[in-house]
Amino acid sequence: MMSAQLRGRDALMRRLNQLAPNVEKYTAEAKLKAADMLADEIRSRAPTGVTLEYMESIEGDLLSSRPAQERVSITATKDNGATGIFARFYWRFLEFGTAPHSTVKGGGTVLGKKQAAASGTGMHPGSPAQPHIFPTYRAAKPRIRRMILAAVNKAVREARKG
Repeated sequence: MMSAQLRGRDALMRRLNQLAPNVEKYTAEAKLKAADMLADEIRSRAPTGVTLEYMESIEGDLLSSRPAQERVSITATKDNGATGIFARFYWRFLEFGTAPHSTVKGGGTVLGKKQAAASGTGMHPGSPAQPHIFPTYRAAKPRIRRMILAAVNKAVREARKG
């Protein structure tokens, strides 16, 4: 039996690559497959609208192949095989909903809000939340973890044989 104390992702990946050289290759494949599976599930639960444009825009892909997409975090990921779910920019408005707000010019100011409220025109009623991304991800998370763990185990078994 082997024991090791590891601190940080880099140390873990160095150690895994020593034990099983193909671990990153297999986990990258598993993560991409999991992202595609998750995108399909999210797409099936997404609000459709008249044109289906939003629903059809949902896809899973490698983060490295989408450098122009906006990042959620401040720094780029260190994982070359990191994947994500990509959709039209207004996914957050559908997922979380919007509050009633003014749509008239200058409606974002205090005076504009007072004038819009007094006239009753130019107010958007807001939209209810239509959660479809995060509930789907939370439900699929254990399955995704099993897929990645199976890929790691496959690489370790392959390294033991060879």
